[in-house]
Amino acid sequence: MSIDESVGIAAPVSSLEAPVAEAAAVQESLVDVSPAVDSAPIEIPATETPVVAAIAPPAPVVQAPAPVVVVVADDDAPAEITFRQLNLSEPLLKALDAAGYAVPTPIQASTIPLLLEGRDVLGQAQTGTGKTAAFALPMLQRIDLNKNHTQVLVLTPTRELAIQVAKFFSGYAENLRGLRVAAVYGGQDYQIQFRQLDRGAHVIVGTPGRVMDHMRRGSIKLDNLSGMVLDEADEMLRMGFAEDVEWVLSQAPATRQTALFSATLPGPIRNIAQKHLTNPAEIVIKQRSATADTVRQRFVIAPNHHKQQVLDRILEAEQTDGVIVFVRTKMTSEPLAEFLASRGHRTAVLHGDIAQKQRERIVENLRNGKLDILVATDVAARGLDVQRISHVVNYDLPFDSEAYVHRIGRTGRAGRSGEAILFVHPRDRHLLKRLENATRQKIEPMDVPTNRAINKQRVARFHEKISAALEHPQLAKYASVIEHFQRDNETPWEQLAAALAVMANGDVPLLMTEELKQPTFSEDRPSSPPPHRSRNAPPMSGDRPSGSRRDQGLESYRIEVGHQQQVKPGNIVGAIASESGLDSWMIGRIDIYHDYSVVALPSGMPSDIFQNLKRLRVAGQPLNISRMDGPAPFKADRPRPDKFRSDKPQFDKPKLDKPKRKKVVAEA
Repeated sequence: MSIDESVGIAAPVSSLEAPVAEAAAVQESLVDVSPAVDSAPIEIPATETPVVAAIAPPAPVVQAPAPVVVVVADDDAPAEITFRQLNLSEPLLKALDAAGYAVPTPIQASTIPLLLEGRDVLGQAQTGTGKTAAFALPMLQRIDLNKNHTQVLVLTPTRELAIQVAKFFSGYAENLRGLRVAAVYGGQDYQIQFRQLDRGAHVIVGTPGRVMDHMRRGSIKLDNLSGMVLDEADEMLRMGFAEDVEWVLSQAPATRQTALFSATLPGPIRNIAQKHLTNPAEIVIKQRSATADTVRQRFVIAPNHHKQQVLDRILEAEQTDGVIVFVRTKMTSEPLAEFLASRGHRTAVLHGDIAQKQRERIVENLRNGKLDILVATDVAARGLDVQRISHVVNYDLPFDSEAYVHRIGRTGRAGRSGEAILFVHPRDRHLLKRLENATRQKIEPMDVPTNRAINKQRVARFHEKISAALEHPQLAKYASVIEHFQRDNETPWEQLAAALAVMANGDVPLLMTEELKQPTFSEDRPSSPPPHRSRNAPPMSGDRPSGSRRDQGLESYRIEVGHQQQVKPGNIVGAIASESGLDSWMIGRIDIYHDYSVVALPSGMPSDIFQNLKRLRVAGQPLNISRMDGPAPFKADRPRPDKFRSDKPQFDKPKLDKPKRKKVVAEA
């Protein structure tokens, strides 16, 4: 794109058009002649001198207009604005009409015109505000279908979001014949993605690590990229993708248009925007963070390996009607729903892969009482409105405070009271405090229900069954049979009634006898990953203790990537978090060796997650993860073999004045 074109796009303000056009013309003439004259001075006609003087200060003339900051409250409906007023093309409008969308959300009404003008955009908006359409629609409109190369790249932090965003792009582009969308992410076979990319994809949506791998293999080329989007940028950085994102941005053409969306705009995000976005317009969508007064909020401390048992106890002890259990990923939702069903609960699953018709049927069953418990992900539960929901259980911590507010807003509706229960890991007191600060609400502690509390509820329910059975129309016939049995066997009536109760209850014991220990917050350091530093830096005080003193609840795993593959801790954290659904702060210490690494992960990892991680690739190399027996050989315990040390200074090896200790440790 030529300079005059770029200035024309970036300067919609009429008062700037004349001087910018003159400056662009002169600047273009300077660019044209400079290669021919080399270092010779450029002679400017006298008549053009004033124009040159006008462009001498680069800021007011050559630079695009000053950044536009648009602040919109999410609750404010855009007055009398429809999609047809946003200058979208007819094929896109037809797709929106078919989907039933007529009025844009605030983020869409603010962003679409700017992106259609060619502006870079820095947007602050939470999940559920409609930001996907805000960048997808204008990006689709600017695609040239006559060119069979990648023109738009979208980076997302997780594969679930990548799949979701790709589906949105495909849906909006249903009337754009020939447009192809490809989703690339970890955990899927490379051959499937190679076939998609070989056919030519106008839009690629993917996670940073997998996109970077494809770029290095040559299967993704960004030479003709015209638009790039970073979706949920703060989450990508939190998951350790910062270096991958920076690398991808540095490989993209400088002339591309860039949109960055983030729930928060901390310093690192603003640094990326300052470095890689050109004079962006900034849009901030404000949302209410206050929670409803009708919802009582409580938290329960639950280690990962006890979460299912704790949830089962809560559902038994609480007086519930409809319940939504929120989880982070599809991989968690289905096994949890199976567990709850095995405990006698009428349960269904709702996640992003559920077809719309099936979703509608599930919601209707929940609404009319045919279902009691819904295990759902955040994306799938958007817009869910069922008044009988008495409890919302945050089985997994949400991504941010806004997601938490959105979740618990599913209960306490229409003036009814509701209960919100948050599961918190023993080491995550700091995350609880963060939610309280963000919502300005105190979250009350609750104990894991005791046997006494559960048995009280079981007996009460059993009494209800007896009362209901006394109204049964066949009661007289049963009474005659029982009376005959009692007379023949002279069995006391109390024992006879107890025997009938055993028959009615089946193999399930009436009373719970196995007590579950009440967990407490750990006083150890939180499970957040340590600050990033060089692998050769000396151990810092406060590093996680080694051997038997490692953080409780973690196991050591070996992965087959190391310094030889130029892997870094952020690559490992991002890949594992994206594939497994684990929060990055749940991943423990990582030590990288020459051709393998050791990582601490939560104990009791489900087999399906373990198998997915075995196939996962980092830096183009399969992880081939395997569980280690015994203490992990962390660097604080044992130095790397000497043959791997020759080319780098080793700051973490034992002091030279203790050679005997070094020898003993090395042999151990």
